[in-house]
Amino acid sequence: MDTWDAIRARRNVRAFSDRPIAGEDLHLILEAGRRAPSARNTQPWDFVVVAERARLVQLAGVWQGAGHIAHSAATIAIVAPNATDPRQVGLIQFDLGQASMVMAIAAADLGIGSGHAAVADQDLARSLLGFPDTHHLAFLLALGYPADRPLVPLKRMDRRSFEDVVHRERW
Repeated sequence: MDTWDAIRARRNVRAFSDRPIAGEDLHLILEAGRRAPSARNTQPWDFVVVAERARLVQLAGVWQGAGHIAHSAATIAIVAPNATDPRQVGLIQFDLGQASMVMAIAAADLGIGSGHAAVADQDLARSLLGFPDTHHLAFLLALGYPADRPLVPLKRMDRRSFEDVVHRERW
């Protein structure tokens, strides 16, 4: 798939098949995240890859909307340093968004679906993943082959029209 097709095919996948992800494909997805741009090249992320089923089931408990994590082939836990300065917090969030999206597009390019999840229970996350107190689990990115239909460029999207979204020069 080329980049434009991967962007158009990417969708949130919450139901995964039992097919495992090849190690080299998972490596490429993680490498895409590692190469994501960040403010001042700070690279404020660490990735914890979880593929053990029992741990995935437990990890799904970090947020009420993360049930799909338990059924993924692998999940990338995106860990970030704690920050208190509002500007730094915003920059880290932006940078993590870029890393997350680049990994989701890289996955789509390989035919692998992704679905993100938020995190509420930091204590559970820390006990499962072992990251230090100086960091927090920001997001989860579940990966796996879609159970319903393969990823292909979407023809009909549930999106606001281009004209509704794009403003030229002024709103």
